[in-house]
Amino acid sequence: MSNSIWPKSSPQRVAKALEAHSIIALALGGLIYILAVTGTLSVFNHEFQRWEQPNVAEMTSISPKAAAAAARTVFESEEVPTTHLYINFPQPDLPRTVITTDTQAFFAEPDGTIGPRESFPWTEFLLDLHYYLHLPQILGLTVVGALGAFLIAMSISGFMAHPRIFRDAFTFRRGSGRVPMTDLHNRLSVWTAPFHISNALTGAVLGLASVLAFTIASVSFAGDIDRVFDPVFGAEPASVDGNAQLAEIAAPITHMQQNFPDLLPTFFILHDPGTAGQHSTIVAEHSDRLIFGEYYNFDAAGAYQGNVGISDGTIGQQIIGSVYNIHFGNWGGLSVKLAYLVFGLALCVIIASGMRVYFIRRREKGRAAPRLEAGWQAVAWGTPTILAFILFISMSGIVTGIGLVILFWVGLFVIFVTSLSMANVERVRRLLQASLIFFLLGSVCAHAVRFPDSVFTVATGQVSLALTITALFLTTLKFRDHRNNREYRDAPSDQTTPPVR
Repeated sequence: MSNSIWPKSSPQRVAKALEAHSIIALALGGLIYILAVTGTLSVFNHEFQRWEQPNVAEMTSISPKAAAAAARTVFESEEVPTTHLYINFPQPDLPRTVITTDTQAFFAEPDGTIGPRESFPWTEFLLDLHYYLHLPQILGLTVVGALGAFLIAMSISGFMAHPRIFRDAFTFRRGSGRVPMTDLHNRLSVWTAPFHISNALTGAVLGLASVLAFTIASVSFAGDIDRVFDPVFGAEPASVDGNAQLAEIAAPITHMQQNFPDLLPTFFILHDPGTAGQHSTIVAEHSDRLIFGEYYNFDAAGAYQGNVGISDGTIGQQIIGSVYNIHFGNWGGLSVKLAYLVFGLALCVIIASGMRVYFIRRREKGRAAPRLEAGWQAVAWGTPTILAFILFISMSGIVTGIGLVILFWVGLFVIFVTSLSMANVERVRRLLQASLIFFLLGSVCAHAVRFPDSVFTVATGQVSLALTITALFLTTLKFRDHRNNREYRDAPSDQTTPPVR
């Protein structure tokens, strides 16, 4: 028999790795779990945006003339001069045109007239939670990036704590108690390791990049953060004082269509609009690349000035340009999104099952912690429940903006404290599952009442169906657990079994 490719691990090293694994999970497992849940949902943020605001003109493309007319109308409506004017072009999963400034955003009609104001409060709340944990931007990015780094450490320590984890990759023991839960945790950890390690790494890079840039800028560039990112994303021309007529908008878009027909423009950005130093940039996707896009620059007259180099520049530029899409699954269309959904749910199960194994092990050692275990159930089931509650409240139009943030954190805190006082794991789980089912179905019903003409449209039908199927699946699980528990309670005791001595 050939020797294993894995080096033998001493019991002391395994014990230390398991201790480190447990400490990180106990200290930060709740926040990492919240990021896992919100990250999984964020993959479908475009679908949620369409669902939240279905009565909007949709199109596969918009003419340069119409896009320019809509942008000019929004610009002229600004009461305070804006520093940037954006055109969000239609995309396959978000076939809408949006004109955005520093203060407002409006949909554009295919003919260039202005439609309703853009509004997707729940999706915005969700993205802000995943990006920043609702903290101030720099602090939030720092915390989220650090949590990504800790998730990598937790994965590495978990592998070190289980020397046979790869050898037993296809072993799954049935039964009850800790053994099957441990196998579930370990097997999913192995099978999805490439995803959750790469996702944690890219999340850490995205989160900590701003902190690193701030540090470098403070030391080397007198606090100018832009100079840190200029080698990657290109430097903007120096601003020029004085007003001017609005720069050419249609010409750059036409240039892209004629000279780069294989690319998909996603954004038009007019920098310092209405000033003497204004210039524009078009961000375009390359369908065969992982980069989020390439920057194509134009002067105020619409003359092409070249690209930045994310698509054909240095290896470092191309790698950095790919981090965002790799993290959020913005490549490959719906099939990739569904794969990210499966892997994201697997990561949530890995975290939840790992914590459950920890509490089962404590009970086996006679150190049960029912309050803490119930508190973890409050996090594991309370997070999706309060997200569904926020969705229901948002769709009902009762609360928006900062009110949703307050409701989330106060609601999760109340659920956690209440669960601690109940100290009953099964009861907490049953109540939260029932609440989650209610708010999922309630959100679908509230949406149907609010947008009765859009119930069966593509923009809403897919999301409503997905929420309904999720609720029905959870209902099936709930009834199955209830039946199993009842059968266990009603089972006759075996009088022939001798007592254990």
